[in-house]
Amino acid sequence: MFAFFLSPENMPFTISLGVMLAIAVLEGTMTLLGAGLSDVIDSLIPDLDGGPDIELDLDADAAEGLDGVGPSALSQFLGWLCFGRVPALIWLVGFLTVFGLTGLMMQRLLAGFGLGLLPAWIAWAPALAISLPPTRLMGLGLSKLVPNDESSAVSSVSFIGRTATVTLGVARSGKPAQARLTDQHGQTHYVMLEPDMDGDAFPAGTDVILVRKAGGLFRAIKNDRPSLAD
Repeated sequence: MFAFFLSPENMPFTISLGVMLAIAVLEGTMTLLGAGLSDVIDSLIPDLDGGPDIELDLDADAAEGLDGVGPSALSQFLGWLCFGRVPALIWLVGFLTVFGLTGLMMQRLLAGFGLGLLPAWIAWAPALAISLPPTRLMGLGLSKLVPNDESSAVSSVSFIGRTATVTLGVARSGKPAQARLTDQHGQTHYVMLEPDMDGDAFPAGTDVILVRKAGGLFRAIKNDRPSLAD
């Protein structure tokens, strides 16, 4: 059995399942440490303009270099896969699981019929194609379990002006750190931030104020007035 999993022909699928397990362990560890890997990843992904049926807001730079695929086509494809309807990390774990299991089952069937295992450089393509519909169904199912209350749905842009507390690392210019904040609905979010002024450093436990957003990162200044804490 282990020889089957570790055979060169099955490496794409075994690695996919291994990455999935590593992400699960990392998320569990960070949760115990009071961090949120899923929230951090979500904060680095462009916001959705609205509800779950809205396309991803991809700018021209993000689409640069895509041959024959415009931002609209790409966002529609991701929307079909339900990317954005559930937290990005959950979607990624689900996709890796579906892709890995699909590939291994495909190879097992081929071996069972006496056809042998497909080379890895060939096997990944049909496995990917076969895994897309189940990934969509998984996303649709999970999206029904994720709360979608418009009254509590917020854009990360609304975090500007709110206070946050650095939770992991030391935030320096060019070296972002993780911070925790609470939105107007009392929900906790984790974001990555850097000091707005070069030379500043915010160690863990520092209260800061988010002053602007640059890409997936926030810029912050130290909160010298505890009364401003949210």
